[in-house]
Amino acid sequence: MHKNSMNKVIIIGNLGRDPERRALPDGRAISNISVATTESYRDSSSAEIKEITEWHRCVAFGKTADYINQYVTKGRKVYVEGRLRTRKWQDKDGNDRYTTEILVDILILLDRRGAGQDDDDSGSASDVSIQYDENDNTSSGSGTSEKLPQDDDLPF
Repeated sequence: MHKNSMNKVIIIGNLGRDPERRALPDGRAISNISVATTESYRDSSSAEIKEITEWHRCVAFGKTADYINQYVTKGRKVYVEGRLRTRKWQDKDGNDRYTTEILVDILILLDRRGAGQDDDDSGSASDVSIQYDENDNTSSGSGTSEKLPQDDDLPF
């Protein structure tokens, strides 16, 4: 990383759909998820509280994708930490298109299993969190370090 720069994104939101599962030619998993974040604000003219929802495209590779594909479903509240990447691709008419997405380094489930549809903002992480070395999200696929908490390490 360059000394004078940082590319880090942290969001907390809900999945809008189940993960899209794919595999690279070398067999490594890819998972695409869409996370919604919502902000509330008070309209200055009407004093009415309004909401703005942003949708974030997120992509994970390797063991992080395996975890997402196994445990994450539509409606689940998640903490996502990663890096922004913009990729160029061509549509069916040959036009250049650009997509900005979050490359997932860390994903933590924040709600209880099966409670994805509830509006509980208690903030307690009741499922395991997962963190992998950032090299797992590169095309080389080298170097992963899994960090799963043991039951004794959980603060609740």
